[in-house]
Amino acid sequence: MTNSGPPPTGFSLLPWLFMGMGSFSNLFQGETANPLMAGLGLLTFNSLYIYVSFRAFRRETREATSTRVALVLMGLVTCGLAIGYGDTWLLFFPLFGLATGAVVRMPHLRWAGALVAALAGVVSVTRDGWGGLDIAYATWISTMVTAAILSLSEAVRELRAAREELARRAVEEERLRFSRDLHDLLGHTLSVIVVKSEAARRLASRDIDAALLQVSDIESVGRQALTEIREAVTGYREGSLRTELDRACSALSAAGIDAVVHRSGPPLPPQTETLLGWVVREAVTNVVRHSDAAHCEITVSGTTERVRLTVTDDGAGAAGTADGTGTDDGTGTNDRTGTSDGTGTGAGMVGRKLLDGVGGTGLKGLTERLATAGGSLTAGPGSRGGFTATAELPVDAAAVPRPVPAEQFA
Repeated sequence: MTNSGPPPTGFSLLPWLFMGMGSFSNLFQGETANPLMAGLGLLTFNSLYIYVSFRAFRRETREATSTRVALVLMGLVTCGLAIGYGDTWLLFFPLFGLATGAVVRMPHLRWAGALVAALAGVVSVTRDGWGGLDIAYATWISTMVTAAILSLSEAVRELRAAREELARRAVEEERLRFSRDLHDLLGHTLSVIVVKSEAARRLASRDIDAALLQVSDIESVGRQALTEIREAVTGYREGSLRTELDRACSALSAAGIDAVVHRSGPPLPPQTETLLGWVVREAVTNVVRHSDAAHCEITVSGTTERVRLTVTDDGAGAAGTADGTGTDDGTGTNDRTGTSDGTGTGAGMVGRKLLDGVGGTGLKGLTERLATAGGSLTAGPGSRGGFTATAELPVDAAAVPRPVPAEQFA
């Protein structure tokens, strides 16, 4: 982010005080009548000008009553000096206009500038004839130009602050997105490693071959996790919804689950397909690892405005028990079933987590993604048993995160 330098301060307005050097010179050369009053007036004007200048660059101090009172007093002193002495003392009107432009903003600037210019014109014409109209014009110009420059400077500062705030929020949103993606990449995998490690420890004392099988599975899962991390660091691969559906069918078939896909409706834009691909991955991963299902049906249907994706299985759903016994397949694999030695993975507990607040961390992350794009995600027991996850999206869904690699299904 580039930096255009520090913001202006009251020091940037002080050099204009040299416009009063002519009056100062006349005062010290004895060319001014009643020099004591003139000197007091000059000191008062300069003091008020400096006070207003340093309070004009912050909105809180600029709009304070004390600043407005100081500006009015400066106008009275300017009129008094101009009427009393004329000549070079009339140049204090452009200085007064400059201070007015530094303090007053739209919508009051127009009438304030006109009033200051008219006042300068009347006093200057009275003291210096029609040539005093030049003072009125200079006063109006100094008022409007100063206000325009300072308003532009404030707008630039506000834009810079807004840009920094947007950058900060973008970083926060990226961190949140990455935390969701990290769960989708490693959440299930690390859970499997923990479960299999516990099973290997319990089996080691009585069945070394079974324990070694668990250790082999841990090695395989760990290698998969490394692959997923590399994919996350180097950039995610984009894929169409058709590709994700094919991968889902492959993963379901490998797990011994019959997969049926129904798709209808008009073609979808890439960003919508990417979001639906997230849903397919997470839902099918839950079916493969947790459901103990025999059949899974994936349906994609939509209109020109909205699209719906439904993943339904006939597995245990949330109907497991909370004691982690589950069904006995004797494998100890990464699903919601238990093992013959009692080292189950907590079927009922996982099932209940899927139901609480629309799912565990994975489904919760999907819910946030879809909500960002104007969609929704619901998950729960199906009408005929099993578990159902339904996602709805507008066809022109936006704010799409990048997809995770297909190895999540492994």
